[in-house]
Amino acid sequence: MAGGVGSRFWPMSRSTYPKQFLDVLGTGKTLLQQTYSRFLQLCPKENIFIVTNSDYRDLVNEQLSGLDQSTILLEPSRKNTAPCIAYASYKIASKNPEAITVVAPSDHLILNENEFVAALRSCYKKAGTENCLMTLGITPTRPDTGYGYIQFREPDVKETDPAIKKVKTFTEKPDLEMAKSLLQSGDFLWNSGIFIWSVKNIIEAFTSYSPELAAAFAEGKGKYYSDDEYDFISQAYTDCKNISIDYAVMEKANNVFVRVSEFGWSDLGTWSSLYEHIVQDENKNAVVGKNVMLYDSKNCIVNVPKNKLVLLHGLDGYIVVESDNILLVCRKEDEQNIRVFVNDVKVSKGDKFV
Repeated sequence: MAGGVGSRFWPMSRSTYPKQFLDVLGTGKTLLQQTYSRFLQLCPKENIFIVTNSDYRDLVNEQLSGLDQSTILLEPSRKNTAPCIAYASYKIASKNPEAITVVAPSDHLILNENEFVAALRSCYKKAGTENCLMTLGITPTRPDTGYGYIQFREPDVKETDPAIKKVKTFTEKPDLEMAKSLLQSGDFLWNSGIFIWSVKNIIEAFTSYSPELAAAFAEGKGKYYSDDEYDFISQAYTDCKNISIDYAVMEKANNVFVRVSEFGWSDLGTWSSLYEHIVQDENKNAVVGKNVMLYDSKNCIVNVPKNKLVLLHGLDGYIVVESDNILLVCRKEDEQNIRVFVNDVKVSKGDKFV
């Protein structure tokens, strides 16, 4: 899934060049390129489908050369994850109704790729032999308010992989006190947003729990992999509602399982989450930029162009980012307001700055 705007990473992430197409970690590869390389360990490139907004087709082709164009699925508008997943699932099923698929965001960080691959292979086995919907849950390390949570219980039947549990409940992003309580309970995991299932089972779930969505994409039979596909999808996206896969299916289904996992995961959803993965100086400042001078400043994340001289004095716990002639200075504790800032900028200054 590579169609989001990543507005919480503004001003680096912009509607014309969102964060999945950026090298935010300074590795020499963009997040999309890292994700693509990761999945080449699991399947051949012809089995990797990129679902993105129609505006980003050229960016995808620039960053992932040699793609078969039928594997780039173009969304005419942003309708959240359920339509995105339905589109890919129905298209894949039209060619291979027995396919097992992994659904993954294109902008996540995975530090331990060997463990990640092992977790997915375990889920493949279960999803390939049972009517189940699977997700990867991350063992939480702190009471984070930026993630959704999954509560698990022991399954009714002993699993071959003891890390696989039955899902009991999903919890949306909690406040701090609730997050502390969930962490202390010991039976909650972070929701990674990575799913594993057969196309047959997810289509069955769409039919049961989101019949309008299922009907919209089922009508495409005979049009996928044809010249009529984009026109059909444009109509399907007009007809379907904006809804996440969690609301559309996962919270309603009773055959959902989670694999407890630890593979150095972060959704890199905020500047603070990026802060944890950048080398910090003795004052806990994480700096990306060649000419940054800090005085009496600590716990800051600074990301500025290499040719820009920036001098900061007396800051504690701030985000300082400059990109394409936009400067953001914001307290880390208030970064959830960045989406509000972006909306205000759009209203008062137009699309030029977003």
